[in-house]
Amino acid sequence: MTTLKLVDPAARELAQAFMGFDPTQQGIEKYRAALDAAMAGTAPDHPVPHNEIWAPGRNEEPDARLLIYRPRSSAGLSPAILFIHASGFIAGRPEWAAAANEAMAQEQNALVVAVNYRLAPENPFPGPLEDCYTALQWIHDNASELNVDRDRVIVMGESAGGGLAAALCQLARDRAELPVAAQVLVYPMLDARTHSAEARTRNSYAGEFVWTRRHNEFAWNAMRGGQDIPTARLGHFAPSLADDLSGLPPAFVAVGALDLFVDEDVEYTLRLARAGIPVELHVYPGGIHGFDLTDSEIARQFKRDLAQALQRVVSSRKDGVCR
Repeated sequence: MTTLKLVDPAARELAQAFMGFDPTQQGIEKYRAALDAAMAGTAPDHPVPHNEIWAPGRNEEPDARLLIYRPRSSAGLSPAILFIHASGFIAGRPEWAAAANEAMAQEQNALVVAVNYRLAPENPFPGPLEDCYTALQWIHDNASELNVDRDRVIVMGESAGGGLAAALCQLARDRAELPVAAQVLVYPMLDARTHSAEARTRNSYAGEFVWTRRHNEFAWNAMRGGQDIPTARLGHFAPSLADDLSGLPPAFVAVGALDLFVDEDVEYTLRLARAGIPVELHVYPGGIHGFDLTDSEIARQFKRDLAQALQRVVSSRKDGVCR
């Protein structure tokens, strides 16, 4: 069975273009190189203004490279958005989202910090998550110098970055050191069980394109690194495995209806709601993984929804994504 006829027409070229990108067939180095080449073709033809710094790691963790995008004008303290990039824990770099992050900094009058976290399988859990925590720590430690409001620090991620963002919110809650105002999860990768023998649901219409069941199994095995994850850290490894979702920040969650992650994302959002967390959930018809990269009405609608949700957070000190 093919689901191509269900895919938004504007995304069908993307669906077919990514059919040859597969770490299980290419090997991890060729897979990364192929993605880099593909994303280079979407990059702007002019340098995107930013600063680069290295944030000091904690507890013998290495320093983390951060790319900083600053608003050109800001009255008073600015919100901050910690951005965590996509690509299955196994590939990707923050430069891929440079133009989008610069635009977001100006549109939201926010400081945007993109973290270059370590990649699996060379650096399995908890390395990538600890790099994200290092970035969050740096924002809070330097808030005065950065002119940032500590009460309006938002964590945002796409795909695996969305999974790391959700895990980071759980880690920040559990360590009780660094407040997070909201979590923005764009087709987040949350559940290591998806489409495995332990899967909670099975959806034969989801995950045929871009990010497939085969990709998912490879990536979660890379992130696990052959470890037995302690029960207390299961939610830090895969957010859906956490028993307790109480005390987390308000959430904006967006996913395509044909994305491999649609079931896990909807279920996680419902669990947040059941735990008393304010949520905003969007499922876009015909959307595959990465649908926002296309020139389509659902991509434009997603960008409007995202911008409005961010604005509701950055425009108030304490309110959540949804009111």
